[in-house]
Amino acid sequence: MMSHHSLSPANALSPRYDKITLTLHWATAFIVIFLFLIAQIWDFFPHGSYWRMALQSLHISFGIALAAVILLRILWRATAGRHLPPPTTTSALLNNLARMTHWALYVLVVAQVALGFLLRWAQGEPFTFFGLLNVPDIFGVDPFMRRTFANLHAFTAWVVILLAGLHACAALYHHYVLRDDTLRRMMPPAK
Repeated sequence: MMSHHSLSPANALSPRYDKITLTLHWATAFIVIFLFLIAQIWDFFPHGSYWRMALQSLHISFGIALAAVILLRILWRATAGRHLPPPTTTSALLNNLARMTHWALYVLVVAQVALGFLLRWAQGEPFTFFGLLNVPDIFGVDPFMRRTFANLHAFTAWVVILLAGLHACAALYHHYVLRDDTLRRMMPPAK
């Protein structure tokens, strides 16, 4: 029985991921990079300043958006997303390493989002999604955990960025050195 996960003969030479998978992948990448950058930028502004607070508010709202995107991404991958075979240009060892890297990124991003929520709740300050939706503290997080959550959130951010950077370098290696379709499969088709 052929499923929608199977490759059609037209796609056999250069299969691509489906549009939803592509959209969720790139949305995740852009949001993660944006969150990391604004967290680095707000340190240039004094505590309590308008710009620091505005950047932190943006960070919180986009963090909530990342939570939604990563949840959708996991659900889509588990249910309907296209699963492509690994490239034939790499060894089984490298393919397994790539698979472990993908799962590590999923776990780390989920952990990062959870740590962000826990940190904010531990700070005891209300937070909103672009001023439209209040996010209540449903767990009654201990304020004494604030520093721990802040340190873990910052550490995990660096690990995510470094691992995502290695992931991007591997895609470029496939494209420019191995000259296979690994990177093209994750790009939207040319018009």
